[in-house]
Amino acid sequence: MTPQNTLFTNDNLFVLHGLNSATIDLIYLDPPFNSKRLYSAPIGSKAAGVAFKDMWTWTDVDSAYLETLVGDYPAVARFILSAQDTAGSAMSAYLAYMAQRLIEMRRVLKPTGSIYLHCDPTASHYLKVVMDGLFCSRKQGGAYRNEIAWCYRGGGVPRSAFARKHDILLFYSKGSAPYFRPQFVPYSEASQKLVAGRGGVSIDNLPRDLGRGAHMPDWWADINSLQTWSPERLGYPTQKPVALLERVIGASSAPGDVVLDPFCGCGTALVAAQRMGRRWVGIDIEKRAIDVLIGRLSDDAGLFNDLIHRTDVPQRTDVTLEPMSLSAKQRLFKQQGALCNGCKTAFEARNLEIDHVVPRTKGGGDYYENYQLLCGNCNRVKGNRPMEYLLSKLRAVDSVLSRSTFGPARG
Repeated sequence: MTPQNTLFTNDNLFVLHGLNSATIDLIYLDPPFNSKRLYSAPIGSKAAGVAFKDMWTWTDVDSAYLETLVGDYPAVARFILSAQDTAGSAMSAYLAYMAQRLIEMRRVLKPTGSIYLHCDPTASHYLKVVMDGLFCSRKQGGAYRNEIAWCYRGGGVPRSAFARKHDILLFYSKGSAPYFRPQFVPYSEASQKLVAGRGGVSIDNLPRDLGRGAHMPDWWADINSLQTWSPERLGYPTQKPVALLERVIGASSAPGDVVLDPFCGCGTALVAAQRMGRRWVGIDIEKRAIDVLIGRLSDDAGLFNDLIHRTDVPQRTDVTLEPMSLSAKQRLFKQQGALCNGCKTAFEARNLEIDHVVPRTKGGGDYYENYQLLCGNCNRVKGNRPMEYLLSKLRAVDSVLSRSTFGPARG
């Protein structure tokens, strides 16, 4: 069962891995952008003490989950590696970090669910290719819906370029028929004159549907960013206005639906979801997030009296929980073609051992989808470490053998 109205302060990769599949109606995420900056809330603000870095290396990528990315999405993996040729190793590591989490986000979405990835032009074009690969392949059956430009005012102006005054929201659906409720904006004065000029019809006498306004376009310029004097501003780095989240939630979820924000920060998406009658799950690795969120939610007296805070990792209940049994081993043996999942050498079933693909220390559980068969040697080399550790060791051995007189490399 998916936790509801719950804030997890833990690595969102581990929490996502523990959520049941197809249980979330809408995901909004405002992750780091690889801006190569350090962010911190100013002293004296309600979020004072909160800080995070937006600079990336391959040490930020969890190797326990790389096997899923490389094995199930090889085209995406190749693109991520190629990105370092044009944008450097930091961008490549950042995209791998994001892809690992987006794979899990896609899994937990319902078939009618949608995801909005909020980013700025620093990495939006790279993230769009990653999202295309994860959501839009023929195998996945999802769809790209919109690239929304959120335009705003305020802030500084560069001397040698046009002022950068917009963010990007990449809107994708998991399936071909997502829940969507059209949004409308008032007709502009020019549109009203155009309609009146064509037939002399007053804007007040338009048919009911048209009278609600114009169908909202994919550029939003009517919601400004939070300025230093904005009443709702907490001082939290990269905080977004509640009105922006209310628009996203209103368009792609219904009352009672479950909204997930895996980078929830000061909880803007959670505030909007609660006010609009949605259930929610928030995740943030910053330990102070709970203090900031509770302080913020207390301003809405009684609105968040059912808030649950957890620091653990949830365990899935939608998968077949099996002990390391003979039946599980027989199924894995057939599935892997009698090969060790590490060195790819053929063995008899009695010479293969059941192992966890994702270690328990990284959120992996005791269920069939997290089991694999390894030969005794590979299992001892791997230990309780991730599969990437074992595979890197095997590649090193292959490299040595290929340059020696002992014979050709495996495979």
